[in-house]
Amino acid sequence: MANRLPGRLFTLRLAAGHRLSTLGRRRRPQHPERILVCHHLLLGDTVMLSPLLAKLRALHPRAQIIMTSPRAFAPLFASRPWGVNVRPFDPRRLETLRDLAREPGFDLALIPGDNRFSWTALALGARWIVAFEGDRPAYKSLPVDELRAWPREPMALGDIFATLAEGPAPPAFETRQWPAPAHRPFECPSGPFAVLHPGASMRLRHWPPERWRALANALEHRGLAVAFTVGPGERPLADAVDPQRRFQRFELELTQLFSLLRHAALLVVPDTGVSHLARVAGTPTVTLFGPGSAQLFGPGDFWQHAPWTAVTVDPFPCRDQHLLFKRELPWVKRCGRSPRQCPAPRCMQAISIDDVMAACDRMLARGAGRGAVTATDPRPASQ
Repeated sequence: MANRLPGRLFTLRLAAGHRLSTLGRRRRPQHPERILVCHHLLLGDTVMLSPLLAKLRALHPRAQIIMTSPRAFAPLFASRPWGVNVRPFDPRRLETLRDLAREPGFDLALIPGDNRFSWTALALGARWIVAFEGDRPAYKSLPVDELRAWPREPMALGDIFATLAEGPAPPAFETRQWPAPAHRPFECPSGPFAVLHPGASMRLRHWPPERWRALANALEHRGLAVAFTVGPGERPLADAVDPQRRFQRFELELTQLFSLLRHAALLVVPDTGVSHLARVAGTPTVTLFGPGSAQLFGPGDFWQHAPWTAVTVDPFPCRDQHLLFKRELPWVKRCGRSPRQCPAPRCMQAISIDDVMAACDRMLARGAGRGAVTATDPRPASQ
């Protein structure tokens, strides 16, 4: 693992210089020409910044909007949705900080997650920094000029991110706003097909392999080809789900996965980044929620037209934690326990194959215009 210390020292040195040079002269810009969205979030959270990016573009049509992103996700933004330019950033990689430091400074910087990146924004010459209140420890927020309150009522995370910027909410998402990025060629399934993505970064979000297998068989009976997708290190999981390799299997780059999803009739996936990627691809999606919150990580207002549905057991007794980015929000109901604390994912095991198939049938009917078949087979799928 790369050492964080050189990057931290580099950031503190630049931040101190910029703070001293602007003492007594910091004020909120009325018409920012250069805007920075600074973060190092996971894939799903990065995609859920879309409402914020759309809002910034609507408010500041001529501004240059720069967003940092983990290097692996940057190619997804190569088509420049909302005219945003993405810069690869890894706080453990000093070279990425040096590349960012060559930027000519920013009038406004927004920090959507961990407030420690307010120091990065200050180091990059941000003249006004906005972040959410309540991060711990308090020193993370020292460079912040304006702290935003978290909502008091339930709200989707994407819509929450958008509140970092003042002004009316952005218009609802349309798929044309995110053109498909260029990708290396691969052979897409022929005819109507469903994508099943059983993997997730947390083992407690895994659905039992035999249910994925039953789901694949049921979808095949409905006239769909079935393709499994796997991420890095997920081949053993795919082998457990489909040991005989009856179905197509794809291990794709993110830009290829975007293209696959854009052509799919259906996606079934746990609550993970691929579910959020499917929203910008416009894919009819069934998301299985175990530890996570279907309300918090659902489409909200911005993706209100998305062909999406959640399958979850709600309420579930141990989905009782209230933290979001280390902030205590009473209305948040989720579970962040580790496998050591929770040896079996009871919340995922409680999701039945019949409930998932019913949700799939609804999405197939809704997405029939994408070349999907309309599901009419009434036979229940066995577990």
